[in-house]
Amino acid sequence: MEVINGQFIMRGLSENDPLRIMSHSELVAWVKEIGFLPLFANEIEGFSAEEHVSPRYWWTGNREQDPWEWREIIASGREVAYGKFFGGKAGFISTEWLPVFANYRRGGYDFDSRWDDGLANRREKLIMDMLTERDSDGDIIRTDKQILSSDLKKLCGFGKGGEKNFPGIITGLMMQTYLTITDFHRRRNKKGAEYGMPVSVLLPPEAVWGYELVTSCYDEAPSISRERIVGQVRALFPNADEESIGKVIGKAP
Repeated sequence: MEVINGQFIMRGLSENDPLRIMSHSELVAWVKEIGFLPLFANEIEGFSAEEHVSPRYWWTGNREQDPWEWREIIASGREVAYGKFFGGKAGFISTEWLPVFANYRRGGYDFDSRWDDGLANRREKLIMDMLTERDSDGDIIRTDKQILSSDLKKLCGFGKGGEKNFPGIITGLMMQTYLTITDFHRRRNKKGAEYGMPVSVLLPPEAVWGYELVTSCYDEAPSISRERIVGQVRALFPNADEESIGKVIGKAP
């Protein structure tokens, strides 16, 4: 995606290209096949959903054809994880590769341990505490909280005269895989009518897919998890250089 004269110019394939991804289910299948995928074009040519769909349907509101609408359908379907996972930008991770990313990005830390060791800040903890439910052992349990991110911001005291940089904190928590986007809803007015653009719903991935799955790679060194991710990118895109791979997959905190 490029911005030229204030307009988004999307890359992609022609409608007649037999390799074009034509539905959200095809996109999910591809993510499951390759493991993880940024939504938008990036430093690695071909490594995005954008470059494999038709550019003409973006932001049309057509649920069958618009990749921007697909991301909402995919997030709520929960077959793969969706969030800002790649250089602070949106993308998808399969449940097979999510534990690998979690181990690498978290450095083997649950959020509580990160907080106890002074590696998390107070604003992050405000958000995580609001979205987390635990069992008797203290592990995050499955839940289906439906707190709109716009409401979450207010509940955690962000905004005028309060805490700062809500979007940045949320993006950081997604990059560390402590949060994922699980749905989108429109806000409602006092009469119950929907209005405005869809707003994200956030949850810890453990609350969606279970603690055991998300943390199942904690027994390996985070550096090994990174090598596995880099190896997968190289296998898919052998011409990608180390610098480009590093920008896309991100650094451990």
